[in-house]
Amino acid sequence: MSEPFVKPFTKAEMEAMREATRDEEGLKRRFWEKFKRVAGKIPFAEDLVAAYYCATDPSTPSRVKLILIGAIAYFVFPTDAIADLLPLIGFADDAAVLAAAITQVAGSITEEHKEKARKTLAIALI
Repeated sequence: MSEPFVKPFTKAEMEAMREATRDEEGLKRRFWEKFKRVAGKIPFAEDLVAAYYCATDPSTPSRVKLILIGAIAYFVFPTDAIADLLPLIGFADDAAVLAAAITQVAGSITEEHKEKARKTLAIALI
């Protein structure tokens, strides 16, 4: 039997992601730092920022926040399944995790979150 394409997370990686979700301010800071570096390189930037705005919206249900914060933590986590430095495919795993999270909570990401994301992108990509 062949090895799976993506290996399971190690205990250290899982603990780092758990810690990232506990430290919400640190996660926010790392999110924006990484986003500024890669915004023009990722085709899912608008969805990512809309998910961020939904996750930080006080009116978003806790379950939805947890799912989205997990996906955002995966995005900012420095060592993931496919290295972000690889051209073209480096963010494929990030996009897949985000897509799975958004599929679970799509009804909670409002037009307001999407509009804020579009405005953020317009500023970030100038």
